[in-house]
Amino acid sequence: MNASVTATAPGKVVLSGEYAVLDGAAAVCMAVGRRAVVTIADSSDDCSHVSAPGHSATEGRFTTGIDGLHWTRGASEYAIVDAVFDVVKPVADRHLLLTLDSRQFVDRVSGRKTGIGSSAAMTVALVAALGGSDGLPDRALRAHRALQAGAGSGVDVATAICGGLIEYRMREFRARRLDWPAGLEFRVIWTGASASTRAKLDKLAHAAVHASRDHLCAAAEAMATAWSTASAGAVLAAYPAYVDALRRFSVDHDLGIFDAGHEQLVDEAAAAGLVYKPAGAGGGDIGILLGRNGGELDEFAAGMELPGAAVLPCVLDPDGVILEEH
Repeated sequence: MNASVTATAPGKVVLSGEYAVLDGAAAVCMAVGRRAVVTIADSSDDCSHVSAPGHSATEGRFTTGIDGLHWTRGASEYAIVDAVFDVVKPVADRHLLLTLDSRQFVDRVSGRKTGIGSSAAMTVALVAALGGSDGLPDRALRAHRALQAGAGSGVDVATAICGGLIEYRMREFRARRLDWPAGLEFRVIWTGASASTRAKLDKLAHAAVHASRDHLCAAAEAMATAWSTASAGAVLAAYPAYVDALRRFSVDHDLGIFDAGHEQLVDEAAAAGLVYKPAGAGGGDIGILLGRNGGELDEFAAGMELPGAAVLPCVLDPDGVILEEH
């Protein structure tokens, strides 16, 4: 690697289909313009170095052999490097300088991750920087699943690769681009509380199956159909039934999706003629506020009484992973 390489990939907000996507239903997800940034250059000494602004203050150091990575510092901080190198298998004994910058995924006030897919975006960017675009979807998915101990649907990986607004199905790892509905406005709301997606997925995996799980899948398909029309009216009209199905699913499986203030925001938004829902695993992290009038969304956000809640400035990012050589 004679020249430096930079790869960036966007974060995500799940708009519908969370949890149901694991059972084969469609999820709808948008890429947001907060990007993981990976830069790789050659190291001038006899080992590789990795730094991660936004993740760790520790500089990792390792060498690369035919049997994998050998860490002299930071092994516990950089599991993502192990996962990606194991899949990409770059040339042994090459010494690199890696910078894995995830600062755009961190709340500046609290220093906590906001839940918009930093690990998936970083995995996609690192796979692209090390291995190029050939086989990127398969490589990135395998690396991210190794990093997540096999959990997750891959919707965040697909969104980081594709960008824009997508309908995603897990079983085929298939993403279909959708058009954003004209006249539909959104704001991403950070609850001020971080949540563990893996913990909720583990809990669901060991929970008894209730009828609400099938009902959620049906509601997710209805939401995907509404999004595919690119009609703001159709999308907004479909959400109350979907939110109700997600709430019943959460209660039956004791997942706490609407905890950390999400329930309060759902009710307050409905009273204001708007739509709000937890985005993703729930129980903290972010939610999505939707309506036709941006001024009304801003007025609602300014009046939120939930401690720590704030708008997380985000725009729809039409681009997926971007790879540049310098």
